[in-house]
Amino acid sequence: MSGGPELMTHHAYEEPAGYDDDLEPDGDGKPELSPEQRKKRRWKIVRRVAYSCVGLFFVLPAIAFVITYFLVDVPSPTEVAQNQSQAVTYLYADGSPMGKDVPRGGNRVLLTPEQIPDVMKHAAIATEDDSFETNSGFDIGGLLRAVYNQATGGTGGGSTISQQYIKKATDNDAPTLTRKWTELAKSFKMNQTYEKKDIITAYLNIIYFGRGAYGVGAASQAFFHKDAKDLSFSEAALLAGLIQQPGRSENPKVANDRWNTALDRMVKNNYITAADRAKAQFPTPIPLEDSKQEAGAPPAFVVQQVKDELAAHDIPEDRYYSGGFQVQTTIDPKAQQAAEKAATEALENQVDDNLLDALVAVDPKTGGVLAYYGGKPIVQVNGQDQAGRDWADTPQNPGSSMKPFDLTALLKKGQGLDKTYDGSNNRTFDGRVVRNAGPGSSCSQQCTVAEAMMRSANTVFYDMVLNDTKQGPVKEAAKEAGVKVKEDGGQSIISTKDNNISLGGGETQITPVDMASAYATFAANGEQRQRHFVAKVTNSQNEVAYEASTDSKAAFDSDSDKSRQIAGNVTESLTSVIGFSHLKCPNGHECAGKTGTQQHTKVAGEPSWAANANSQTWMVGYTPSVSVAAWVGGDGNKPLHGKGNSPIYGSTIAGPMWQKFLSLYLTGKPGEKFDKVDRIGGEVAPPPSSEVVTTTDSTPTDENTGDDGNPGDGDHHGGGHQSDESSPTTTPKHTKTPTSKETPPSKTDEQEN
Repeated sequence: MSGGPELMTHHAYEEPAGYDDDLEPDGDGKPELSPEQRKKRRWKIVRRVAYSCVGLFFVLPAIAFVITYFLVDVPSPTEVAQNQSQAVTYLYADGSPMGKDVPRGGNRVLLTPEQIPDVMKHAAIATEDDSFETNSGFDIGGLLRAVYNQATGGTGGGSTISQQYIKKATDNDAPTLTRKWTELAKSFKMNQTYEKKDIITAYLNIIYFGRGAYGVGAASQAFFHKDAKDLSFSEAALLAGLIQQPGRSENPKVANDRWNTALDRMVKNNYITAADRAKAQFPTPIPLEDSKQEAGAPPAFVVQQVKDELAAHDIPEDRYYSGGFQVQTTIDPKAQQAAEKAATEALENQVDDNLLDALVAVDPKTGGVLAYYGGKPIVQVNGQDQAGRDWADTPQNPGSSMKPFDLTALLKKGQGLDKTYDGSNNRTFDGRVVRNAGPGSSCSQQCTVAEAMMRSANTVFYDMVLNDTKQGPVKEAAKEAGVKVKEDGGQSIISTKDNNISLGGGETQITPVDMASAYATFAANGEQRQRHFVAKVTNSQNEVAYEASTDSKAAFDSDSDKSRQIAGNVTESLTSVIGFSHLKCPNGHECAGKTGTQQHTKVAGEPSWAANANSQTWMVGYTPSVSVAAWVGGDGNKPLHGKGNSPIYGSTIAGPMWQKFLSLYLTGKPGEKFDKVDRIGGEVAPPPSSEVVTTTDSTPTDENTGDDGNPGDGDHHGGGHQSDESSPTTTPKHTKTPTSKETPPSKTDEQEN
């Protein structure tokens, strides 16, 4: 069939090119290849294998690397820095170091590129990654060396500085190929994203050097007690050398070997000259113990108060360790030392192991806490160390130290120190018998408020609150003065459900720090300032992150003059209490204050002496420059005793502790006196002398003092038990009559404390 397709079977067989007609077919009927053809066939196979290898080991990895490059996120040095836990540096009010609050992860100080000297950067580069300036995040030669070492059992890795930073920043050190692969991609991407100066800075801020120091900022202090900017090349070499073996930093041989290695590599990389190397001397670090002291912790209870305060001002717990903060506190080093000495010595020779104490001092002119002692931060329970309780911030019954707030409420009503009440003992109110602590704490049926405060006559203040001021205004007066109650976010409780508030009993419980703050308002002439522990906070860039306000407001009346007059009348009433309680002010200083005691409620099974025991005792008082609350008590309703199972009172331990603190703190400071104001609701009169009573014993002992009693209705349950001061048995050497409308009865051996 012409023009149609030809059948393949009709085609003649054509020999392929290169076939030899003389060759016989092989066993399969196929012609055998010639030597030339076999050679070409072999090279063709080699080329295909080579292409496959290139694709498998280069092209595909390159494609995978590109994909990984775009998928991974590079940790920003700024973000990583923000997430790093850094030590918070604490300073006293005068700028001297208090210590560091070091996070669990260790001590860190994050620096900027300008704060790290070139000599430190060069030392690290020479020691850890000499191609850092030119590599792209990883070093092929280093990788090959690492592979060889792994294969032969040698040591040494191939990680660049960028890779080490990625590992630390991501906190991922898993020995997997996936981790290593992504680490390479991230390192490469980081070098395309950030400048070398930022990468080396980030690395030196995060790497561990030993001695608990993370980052060169902390390490320079821990090893040489200096800022990083002041490091010499020799010191920088030691720190750089220790990066490889930080856990052996205290081994002299290891430290010396690593220092020599770093110096040799610095010479090799032309960072220092051979002459510098020859004259270099090993930089002996400061003693390890000194290093620990430098990074030692400030008082634990102060730290917690600071944390709470900062959390209320937009620096919560999750930011506290991230900002590289420096906290300048209001704590005065002299005051803090005096508080710790006075409080510690107060309990040294006591026979009752259940006694606890706390002392807080506040500056009336600023509201700043000058001293804070809340007890031992570490206590032993069943032979084990445990965190102690902060007794300075634990609410307790204030006893008679509540009475100045009773008086404040009365003064706000326009009635004052010249108002009279029946101050006799064993008065009945609504079927309840209220008694004074003893003959010395009672006065006539026409007892002025001024005298009643000096004697701490329970019947007068119970009557005053029950029938004149009512309970609500007393609570309001305490809050206006500075007591922070629970419903407002504080710790203290002031109950108005019954008249126990008048004598500081029942459910009314106030912390020592609140008492010091509230009395500071009286000392500040009625100007209330927010209590605070923090003066100023700066971050790692020395920018102010928070600064406390010392602004004041009139506490007891919108008219500042009226508030001043109220506070001045309270102060006038409290000046006579000091001498009456057998306490003394430092020479040249005027003091005002009030003791307080809460009686123990006896429970079944206790010894007979517990019936007369007390559970909480106070002395709260002030000068124009400092307000101090001293508390000595027990954990809850425990019967406390002195020698011979004698009761303890406000003037027994708390009073002398208060006096000791003032003596230590005010030594060398100029004398000071209170401003005088007109009396409210009566005639103008000078305050009772603070020397109403002087005795031959300026510091009472367990045997010669008494203090608070309680209402005598037998209601010792349900929070209905109040107490007040009983009397010291020391016979006064001489007495002076306090200024009042009524001449008080002669004192007996029992007096108010």
